Amino acid sequence: MLRIKNLHGVKQPRYPWSDGPEWITQCPIQPGSRFNQKVVLSNEVGTLWWHAHSDWSRATVHGAIVVYPKKKYDYPFLKPHAEIPIILGEWWKSEIQAVLNESLQNGGDPNVSDAYLINGQPGDLYPCSTQDTFKLTVDYGKRYLLRMVNAVMNNIMFVRIANHNVTVVGSDGAYTKPFTSDYIAISPGQTIDFLLEANQQPSHYYMAARVYAAAGTYDNTTTTAIVQYSGNYTPPSSPLLPSLPAINDTFSSANFTGRLRSLADKNHPIDVPLTVKTILFFTLSINTRPCANNSCQGPFGERLLASVNNITFQLPRIAILQAYYNRIRGVYGNDFPKDPPVAYNYTAAVIPRDLWTPENGTEVRVLEYNTTVELVFQGTNTVAGIDHPMHLHGQSFYVVGWGFGNFDKDKDPLNYNLVDPPHQILLQFLEMAGQLSDSGQTIQVFGSCIAIWRGI
Repeated sequence: MLRIKNLHGVKQPRYPWSDGPEWITQCPIQPGSRFNQKVVLSNEVGTLWWHAHSDWSRATVHGAIVVYPKKKYDYPFLKPHAEIPIILGEWWKSEIQAVLNESLQNGGDPNVSDAYLINGQPGDLYPCSTQDTFKLTVDYGKRYLLRMVNAVMNNIMFVRIANHNVTVVGSDGAYTKPFTSDYIAISPGQTIDFLLEANQQPSHYYMAARVYAAAGTYDNTTTTAIVQYSGNYTPPSSPLLPSLPAINDTFSSANFTGRLRSLADKNHPIDVPLTVKTILFFTLSINTRPCANNSCQGPFGERLLASVNNITFQLPRIAILQAYYNRIRGVYGNDFPKDPPVAYNYTAAVIPRDLWTPENGTEVRVLEYNTTVELVFQGTNTVAGIDHPMHLHGQSFYVVGWGFGNFDKDKDPLNYNLVDPPHQILLQFLEMAGQLSDSGQTIQVFGSCIAIWRGI
Protein backbone atom coordinates (compact mmCIF):
# COMPACT_ATOMS: atom_id res chain seq x y z
CA MET A 1 0.00 0.00 0.00
CA LEU A 2 1.53 3.28 -1.07
CA ARG A 3 2.21 5.86 1.59
CA ILE A 4 0.54 9.23 1.72
CA LYS A 5 3.12 12.00 1.91
CA ASN A 6 3.04 14.85 4.38
CA LEU A 7 4.35 18.23 3.25
CA HIS A 8 5.57 19.06 6.70
CA GLY A 9 4.72 22.69 7.38
CA VAL A 10 3.14 23.54 4.02
CA LYS A 11 -0.24 25.01 4.92
CA GLN A 12 -2.03 23.80 1.78
CA PRO A 13 -4.74 26.51 2.02
CA ARG A 14 -8.15 25.11 1.02
CA TYR A 15 -6.49 21.93 -0.19
CA PRO A 16 -6.07 19.80 2.96
CA TRP A 17 -6.96 16.41 1.49
CA SER A 18 -3.69 16.24 -0.43
CA ASP A 19 -1.65 16.14 2.74
CA GLY A 20 -1.69 14.19 5.94
CA PRO A 21 -1.82 10.77 7.59
CA GLU A 22 -3.88 7.96 6.18
CA TRP A 23 -7.55 7.75 7.17
CA ILE A 24 -7.59 11.40 8.27
CA THR A 25 -7.47 13.55 5.16
CA GLN A 26 -7.78 10.71 2.66
CA CYS A 27 -7.58 6.94 2.29
CA PRO A 28 -4.22 5.28 1.61
CA ILE A 29 -3.16 5.12 -2.02
CA GLN A 30 -3.74 1.56 -3.23
CA PRO A 31 -1.02 -0.51 -4.94
CA GLY A 32 -0.94 0.04 -8.69
CA SER A 33 -2.98 3.24 -8.52
CA ARG A 34 -1.88 6.83 -9.14
CA PHE A 35 -2.26 9.98 -7.15
CA ASN A 36 -1.16 13.45 -8.21
CA GLN A 37 -0.35 15.55 -5.20
CA LYS A 38 -0.94 19.27 -5.41
CA VAL A 39 1.34 21.53 -3.37
CA VAL A 40 -0.09 24.93 -2.45
CA LEU A 41 2.41 27.35 -0.91
CA SER A 42 1.34 30.59 0.78
CA ASN A 43 3.59 32.54 3.15
CA GLU A 44 6.16 29.86 3.94
CA VAL A 45 9.79 30.86 3.50
CA GLY A 46 12.92 28.92 4.38
CA THR A 47 13.28 25.20 4.97
CA LEU A 48 10.47 22.68 5.30
CA TRP A 49 10.39 18.99 4.47
CA TRP A 50 8.20 16.20 3.20
CA HIS A 51 7.91 12.63 4.40
CA ALA A 52 5.79 9.53 3.99
CA HIS A 53 2.96 9.43 6.49
CA SER A 54 1.92 5.84 7.04
CA ASP A 55 3.25 3.96 10.04
CA TRP A 56 7.02 4.45 10.27
CA SER A 57 7.73 4.72 6.55
CA ARG A 58 8.89 8.31 7.09
CA ALA A 59 12.13 6.85 8.51
CA THR A 60 13.30 6.10 4.97
CA VAL A 61 11.07 8.22 2.69
CA HIS A 62 11.68 11.93 3.23
CA GLY A 63 13.42 14.99 1.84
CA ALA A 64 13.89 18.73 2.22
CA ILE A 65 11.74 21.51 0.73
CA VAL A 66 13.39 24.92 0.24
CA VAL A 67 11.15 27.95 -0.25
CA TYR A 68 13.08 31.00 -1.41
CA PRO A 69 11.91 34.58 -0.98
CA LYS A 70 10.45 36.28 -4.06
CA LYS A 71 13.93 37.46 -4.94
CA LYS A 72 16.15 34.44 -4.40
CA TYR A 73 18.75 36.10 -2.19
CA ASP A 74 16.49 38.69 -0.57
CA TYR A 75 17.32 37.39 2.89
CA PRO A 76 17.04 39.44 6.11
CA PHE A 77 20.60 38.34 6.93
CA LEU A 78 23.98 38.45 5.21
CA LYS A 79 23.95 36.64 1.87
CA PRO A 80 25.54 33.18 2.08
CA HIS A 81 28.10 32.06 -0.45
CA ALA A 82 26.41 28.65 -0.65
CA GLU A 83 23.48 26.72 0.82
CA ILE A 84 23.64 23.11 1.98
CA PRO A 85 20.80 20.84 3.18
CA ILE A 86 21.66 18.74 6.23
CA ILE A 87 19.21 15.92 6.98
CA LEU A 88 19.51 14.01 10.25
CA GLY A 89 18.14 10.48 10.12
CA GLU A 90 18.53 7.08 11.70
CA TRP A 91 19.00 3.51 10.58
CA TRP A 92 18.04 0.04 11.79
CA LYS A 93 19.63 -3.24 10.79
CA SER A 94 16.05 -4.52 10.44
CA GLU A 95 13.45 -3.44 7.92
CA ILE A 96 11.65 -0.49 9.50
CA GLN A 97 8.15 -1.97 9.23
CA ALA A 98 9.37 -5.09 11.03
CA VAL A 99 10.62 -2.90 13.90
CA LEU A 100 7.20 -1.29 14.21
CA ASN A 101 5.28 -4.55 13.88
CA GLU A 102 7.35 -6.17 16.63
CA SER A 103 6.59 -3.24 18.95
CA LEU A 104 2.88 -3.39 18.18
CA GLN A 105 2.81 -7.12 18.84
CA ASN A 106 4.72 -7.08 22.14
CA GLY A 107 3.26 -3.82 23.43
CA GLY A 108 6.62 -2.42 24.51
CA ASP A 109 9.05 0.21 23.30
CA PRO A 110 10.29 -0.17 19.71
CA ASN A 111 13.86 -1.32 19.34
CA VAL A 112 16.20 1.66 19.25
CA SER A 113 18.02 2.38 16.01
CA ASP A 114 21.51 1.12 15.27
CA ALA A 115 22.89 4.40 13.97
CA TYR A 116 22.08 8.04 13.41
CA LEU A 117 22.80 9.57 10.01
CA ILE A 118 23.89 12.88 8.54
CA ASN A 119 22.82 13.14 4.91
CA GLY A 120 22.37 9.39 4.77
CA GLN A 121 25.76 8.44 6.27
CA PRO A 122 26.55 7.29 9.83
CA GLY A 123 30.06 8.73 9.97
CA ASP A 124 33.39 7.64 11.33
CA LEU A 125 32.44 6.58 14.86
CA TYR A 126 30.47 3.48 13.83
CA PRO A 127 32.01 0.12 12.83
CA CYS A 128 31.02 0.76 9.23
CA SER A 129 32.82 2.01 6.15
CA THR A 130 34.18 5.51 6.70
CA GLN A 131 34.54 6.04 2.97
CA ASP A 132 31.05 7.48 2.69
CA THR A 133 31.08 9.94 5.61
CA PHE A 134 29.37 13.13 4.47
CA LYS A 135 31.92 15.89 3.87
CA LEU A 136 31.14 19.59 3.62
CA THR A 137 33.92 21.50 1.86
CA VAL A 138 34.20 25.18 2.79
CA ASP A 139 36.49 28.06 1.81
CA TYR A 140 38.10 30.09 4.53
CA GLY A 141 36.37 33.45 4.99
CA LYS A 142 33.10 32.43 3.36
CA ARG A 143 29.61 32.12 4.84
CA TYR A 144 27.33 29.10 4.44
CA LEU A 145 23.61 28.67 5.05
CA LEU A 146 22.94 25.19 6.43
CA ARG A 147 19.32 24.06 6.17
CA MET A 148 18.90 21.33 8.77
CA VAL A 149 16.00 18.87 8.95
CA ASN A 150 15.58 16.42 11.82
CA ALA A 151 14.09 13.33 10.20
CA VAL A 152 14.93 11.17 13.22
CA MET A 153 11.80 9.34 14.28
CA ASN A 154 11.27 10.35 17.89
CA ASN A 155 14.32 12.10 19.33
CA ILE A 156 15.50 15.64 19.89
CA MET A 157 19.08 15.88 18.65
CA PHE A 158 22.02 17.95 19.87
CA VAL A 159 24.28 19.07 17.00
CA ARG A 160 27.62 20.88 17.16
CA ILE A 161 30.52 21.72 14.84
CA ALA A 162 33.92 21.62 16.49
CA ASN A 163 35.48 25.08 17.09
CA HIS A 164 32.62 26.88 15.29
CA ASN A 165 29.66 28.91 16.43
CA VAL A 166 26.56 29.20 14.28
CA THR A 167 23.93 31.92 13.84
CA VAL A 168 20.32 30.70 13.81
CA VAL A 169 18.19 32.64 11.28
CA GLY A 170 15.11 30.50 10.66
CA SER A 171 12.95 27.61 11.81
CA ASP A 172 9.97 25.73 10.39
CA GLY A 173 9.57 27.84 7.26
CA ALA A 174 9.84 31.25 8.95
CA TYR A 175 12.62 33.71 9.71
CA THR A 176 13.74 34.17 13.30
CA LYS A 177 15.63 36.87 15.14
CA PRO A 178 19.27 35.86 14.65
CA PHE A 179 21.12 34.49 17.64
CA THR A 180 24.52 32.86 18.02
CA SER A 181 25.05 29.49 19.63
CA ASP A 182 27.76 26.84 19.82
CA TYR A 183 25.19 24.03 19.47
CA ILE A 184 21.79 23.23 17.97
CA ALA A 185 18.89 21.42 19.67
CA ILE A 186 16.46 20.29 16.99
CA SER A 187 13.24 18.36 17.55
CA PRO A 188 12.06 15.46 15.35
CA GLY A 189 10.22 17.02 12.43
CA GLN A 190 11.71 20.45 13.02
CA THR A 191 13.88 22.48 10.64
CA ILE A 192 16.55 24.97 11.67
CA ASP A 193 18.32 27.34 9.27
CA PHE A 194 21.69 28.62 10.47
CA LEU A 195 24.76 30.42 9.13
CA LEU A 196 28.22 28.93 9.44
CA GLU A 197 31.22 31.24 9.14
CA ALA A 198 34.30 29.40 7.88
CA ASN A 199 36.63 31.42 10.09
CA GLN A 200 38.84 28.81 11.76
CA GLN A 201 42.30 27.52 10.98
CA PRO A 202 41.95 25.48 7.76
CA SER A 203 41.67 21.86 8.81
CA HIS A 204 39.07 19.12 9.21
CA TYR A 205 36.40 19.47 11.90
CA TYR A 206 33.65 17.05 12.92
CA MET A 207 30.00 17.99 12.84
CA ALA A 208 28.53 15.66 15.46
CA ALA A 209 24.97 14.82 16.49
CA ARG A 210 23.53 12.68 19.27
CA VAL A 211 20.27 12.35 21.13
CA TYR A 212 18.82 14.40 23.96
CA ALA A 213 16.69 12.15 26.16
CA ALA A 214 15.46 12.85 29.69
CA ALA A 215 14.05 9.34 30.06
CA GLY A 216 13.11 6.22 28.15
CA THR A 217 15.20 4.06 25.83
CA TYR A 218 17.30 5.66 23.13
CA ASP A 219 20.17 5.09 20.71
CA ASN A 220 23.26 6.20 22.64
CA THR A 221 25.53 6.73 19.64
CA THR A 222 27.01 9.73 17.86
CA THR A 223 26.90 10.40 14.13
CA THR A 224 29.48 12.60 12.42
CA ALA A 225 30.12 14.50 9.22
CA ILE A 226 33.29 16.39 8.35
CA VAL A 227 33.62 20.11 7.67
CA GLN A 228 36.79 20.31 5.61
CA TYR A 229 38.47 23.52 4.53
CA SER A 230 39.80 23.78 0.99
CA GLY A 231 43.44 24.63 0.41
CA ASN A 232 46.89 23.16 0.83
CA TYR A 233 47.53 21.86 4.32
CA THR A 234 48.13 18.55 6.02
CA PRO A 235 44.81 17.26 7.34
CA PRO A 236 44.78 15.77 10.84
CA SER A 237 44.76 12.01 11.25
CA SER A 238 41.45 12.46 13.07
CA PRO A 239 39.26 15.58 12.86
CA LEU A 240 38.55 17.54 16.03
CA LEU A 241 35.42 16.16 17.73
CA PRO A 242 33.17 18.68 19.49
CA SER A 243 31.86 18.15 23.00
CA LEU A 244 28.07 17.92 23.01
CA PRO A 245 25.67 18.65 25.87
CA ALA A 246 24.99 15.67 28.10
CA ILE A 247 22.29 13.32 26.85
CA ASN A 248 19.97 14.32 29.71
CA ASP A 249 20.84 18.04 29.67
CA THR A 250 17.30 19.40 29.86
CA PHE A 251 18.49 22.97 30.37
CA SER A 252 20.43 23.00 27.09
CA SER A 253 17.51 21.52 25.15
CA ALA A 254 14.87 23.87 26.57
CA ASN A 255 17.15 26.91 26.55
CA PHE A 256 17.93 26.62 22.85
CA THR A 257 14.29 26.24 21.84
CA GLY A 258 13.31 29.04 24.22
CA ARG A 259 15.60 31.46 22.35
CA LEU A 260 13.59 31.21 19.12
CA ARG A 261 11.72 34.44 18.36
CA SER A 262 9.90 35.65 15.25
CA LEU A 263 11.79 38.22 13.21
CA ALA A 264 8.78 40.56 13.57
CA ASP A 265 10.11 43.50 11.57
CA LYS A 266 8.31 45.76 9.10
CA ASN A 267 9.05 43.43 6.18
CA HIS A 268 8.16 40.30 8.13
CA PRO A 269 5.30 41.30 10.45
CA ILE A 270 3.50 38.93 12.73
CA ASP A 271 -0.17 38.84 13.58
CA VAL A 272 -0.73 37.30 16.97
CA PRO A 273 -4.48 37.05 17.58
CA LEU A 274 -5.39 38.87 20.78
CA THR A 275 -9.05 37.88 21.01
CA VAL A 276 -9.52 34.16 21.62
CA LYS A 277 -12.85 32.48 20.94
CA THR A 278 -12.02 28.90 21.91
CA ILE A 279 -9.68 27.68 24.67
CA LEU A 280 -8.58 24.03 24.61
CA PHE A 281 -6.57 22.31 27.32
CA PHE A 282 -5.01 19.04 26.17
CA THR A 283 -3.07 16.63 28.37
CA LEU A 284 -0.59 14.42 26.54
CA SER A 285 0.31 11.17 28.22
CA ILE A 286 2.01 7.85 27.82
CA ASN A 287 -0.42 5.20 29.07
CA THR A 288 -0.75 1.47 29.60
CA ARG A 289 -3.52 -1.04 29.05
CA PRO A 290 -3.69 -4.58 30.53
CA CYS A 291 -2.69 -7.53 28.35
CA ALA A 292 -3.84 -11.12 28.79
CA ASN A 293 -1.68 -12.85 31.41
CA ASN A 294 0.45 -9.67 31.70
CA SER A 295 2.16 -10.81 28.49
CA CYS A 296 3.14 -7.41 27.06
CA GLN A 297 6.52 -5.73 27.45
CA GLY A 298 5.36 -2.41 28.85
CA PRO A 299 5.41 -1.61 32.59
CA PHE A 300 3.71 -4.27 34.75
CA GLY A 301 3.35 -6.49 31.68
CA GLU A 302 0.91 -4.08 30.06
CA ARG A 303 0.74 -2.47 26.60
CA LEU A 304 2.15 1.01 26.02
CA LEU A 305 -0.20 3.59 24.48
CA ALA A 306 -0.44 7.34 24.10
CA SER A 307 -3.39 9.64 24.66
CA VAL A 308 -4.69 13.19 24.41
CA ASN A 309 -7.15 14.05 27.19
CA ASN A 310 -7.13 10.35 28.06
CA ILE A 311 -8.34 9.26 24.59
CA THR A 312 -6.21 6.94 22.47
CA PHE A 313 -7.10 7.60 18.84
CA GLN A 314 -8.47 4.69 16.85
CA LEU A 315 -8.05 4.87 13.09
CA PRO A 316 -11.35 4.67 11.17
CA ARG A 317 -11.80 2.74 7.93
CA ILE A 318 -13.19 5.73 6.06
CA ALA A 319 -11.12 8.91 5.93
CA ILE A 320 -12.46 11.49 8.37
CA LEU A 321 -12.56 14.33 5.84
CA GLN A 322 -14.33 12.06 3.37
CA ALA A 323 -16.90 11.20 6.02
CA TYR A 324 -17.32 14.88 6.90
CA TYR A 325 -17.87 16.13 3.35
CA ASN A 326 -20.08 13.18 2.36
CA ARG A 327 -22.00 13.22 5.66
CA ILE A 328 -21.23 9.59 6.38
CA ARG A 329 -22.39 8.79 9.89
CA GLY A 330 -20.72 6.53 12.41
CA VAL A 331 -17.13 7.16 11.29
CA TYR A 332 -16.16 9.56 14.06
CA GLY A 333 -17.62 11.39 17.03
CA ASN A 334 -17.50 15.16 17.41
CA ASP A 335 -17.28 15.47 21.18
CA PHE A 336 -13.55 15.39 21.76
CA PRO A 337 -13.22 17.01 25.22
CA LYS A 338 -11.83 20.55 25.45
CA ASP A 339 -10.45 19.67 28.90
CA PRO A 340 -9.17 16.41 30.43
CA PRO A 341 -11.98 14.32 31.91
CA VAL A 342 -10.24 14.14 35.31
CA ALA A 343 -8.14 16.90 36.84
CA TYR A 344 -5.13 15.81 38.89
CA ASN A 345 -1.55 16.84 39.62
CA TYR A 346 -0.30 16.14 36.10
CA THR A 347 3.38 16.50 36.95
CA ALA A 348 3.53 14.69 40.27
CA ALA A 349 6.54 12.41 40.64
CA VAL A 350 4.18 9.46 41.14
CA ILE A 351 0.73 9.32 39.54
CA PRO A 352 -1.74 6.60 40.67
CA ARG A 353 -2.03 3.72 38.23
CA ASP A 354 -5.79 4.10 37.96
CA LEU A 355 -5.04 7.23 35.91
CA TRP A 356 -2.78 5.38 33.49
CA THR A 357 -5.42 3.62 31.40
CA PRO A 358 -7.00 5.64 28.53
CA GLU A 359 -10.23 5.26 26.62
CA ASN A 360 -10.37 4.32 22.92
CA GLY A 361 -12.05 6.74 20.59
CA THR A 362 -12.26 8.27 17.11
CA GLU A 363 -13.23 11.73 18.23
CA VAL A 364 -12.65 15.15 16.66
CA ARG A 365 -13.18 18.72 17.74
CA VAL A 366 -15.28 20.71 15.26
CA LEU A 367 -14.40 24.40 15.02
CA GLU A 368 -16.11 27.17 13.11
CA TYR A 369 -14.08 28.52 10.19
CA ASN A 370 -11.80 31.44 11.11
CA THR A 371 -12.04 30.66 14.82
CA THR A 372 -9.13 31.83 16.96
CA VAL A 373 -7.97 29.10 19.31
CA GLU A 374 -5.72 29.07 22.34
CA LEU A 375 -4.39 25.56 22.79
CA VAL A 376 -2.51 24.53 25.93
CA PHE A 377 -0.56 21.28 25.83
CA GLN A 378 0.08 19.88 29.30
CA GLY A 379 2.63 17.11 29.72
CA THR A 380 1.89 14.45 32.31
CA ASN A 381 4.04 11.99 34.22
CA THR A 382 1.86 8.91 33.82
CA VAL A 383 4.05 5.85 33.11
CA ALA A 384 7.24 7.79 32.29
CA GLY A 385 8.61 11.21 31.56
CA ILE A 386 9.47 11.53 27.87
CA ASP A 387 9.52 14.10 25.09
CA HIS A 388 6.50 15.00 22.97
CA PRO A 389 7.15 16.53 19.55
CA MET A 390 3.88 18.06 18.37
CA HIS A 391 2.83 19.57 15.08
CA LEU A 392 -0.33 20.53 13.23
CA HIS A 393 -1.03 19.61 9.63
CA GLY A 394 -1.95 22.50 7.39
CA GLN A 395 -1.56 25.03 10.18
CA SER A 396 1.08 27.11 11.86
CA PHE A 397 0.86 28.74 15.26
CA TYR A 398 2.51 31.16 17.64
CA VAL A 399 4.13 29.63 20.70
CA VAL A 400 3.32 32.38 23.19
CA GLY A 401 4.45 30.66 26.36
CA TRP A 402 5.98 27.60 27.92
CA GLY A 403 7.19 26.45 31.31
CA PHE A 404 7.71 23.57 33.69
CA GLY A 405 5.01 22.27 35.97
CA ASN A 406 1.23 22.44 35.89
CA PHE A 407 -0.35 25.19 33.82
CA ASP A 408 -1.98 27.94 35.88
CA LYS A 409 -4.83 29.42 33.84
CA ASP A 410 -4.90 32.57 36.00
CA LYS A 411 -1.19 33.36 36.33
CA ASP A 412 0.57 31.93 33.26
CA PRO A 413 -1.31 33.91 30.57
CA LEU A 414 -0.03 37.12 32.17
CA ASN A 415 3.44 36.19 30.92
CA TYR A 416 2.52 35.32 27.32
CA ASN A 417 4.86 36.74 24.69
CA LEU A 418 2.55 38.56 22.27
CA VAL A 419 5.31 40.69 20.71
CA ASP A 420 7.60 38.28 18.85
CA PRO A 421 6.63 34.67 19.65
CA PRO A 422 8.07 32.07 17.28
CA HIS A 423 5.80 31.19 14.37
CA GLN A 424 6.13 27.43 14.08
CA ILE A 425 4.61 24.25 12.77
CA LEU A 426 6.25 22.06 15.39
CA LEU A 427 7.01 22.33 19.08
CA GLN A 428 8.73 20.13 21.60
CA PHE A 429 7.93 19.77 25.22
CA LEU A 430 9.02 17.48 27.94
CA GLU A 431 7.86 15.26 30.74
CA MET A 432 10.57 14.73 33.31
CA ALA A 433 9.42 12.53 36.13
CA GLY A 434 11.68 12.85 39.13
CA GLN A 435 14.12 15.25 37.46
CA LEU A 436 12.73 18.54 38.71
CA SER A 437 10.93 19.45 41.90
CA ASP A 438 8.13 20.76 39.70
CA SER A 439 8.38 18.46 36.73
CA GLY A 440 6.55 18.31 33.44
CA GLN A 441 6.15 21.14 30.99
CA THR A 442 3.33 23.10 29.49
CA ILE A 443 3.14 24.89 26.18
CA GLN A 444 0.62 27.58 25.38
CA VAL A 445 -0.18 28.03 21.72
CA PHE A 446 -2.20 30.58 19.80
CA GLY A 447 -3.32 29.04 16.53
CA SER A 448 -5.42 26.13 15.41
CA CYS A 449 -6.46 22.91 17.04
CA ILE A 450 -6.17 19.59 15.25
CA ALA A 451 -9.77 19.55 14.22
CA ILE A 452 -12.34 19.74 11.46
CA TRP A 453 -13.00 23.31 10.45
CA ARG A 454 -16.66 23.72 9.62
CA GLY A 455 -17.51 25.90 6.62
CA ILE A 456 -14.47 25.37 4.41
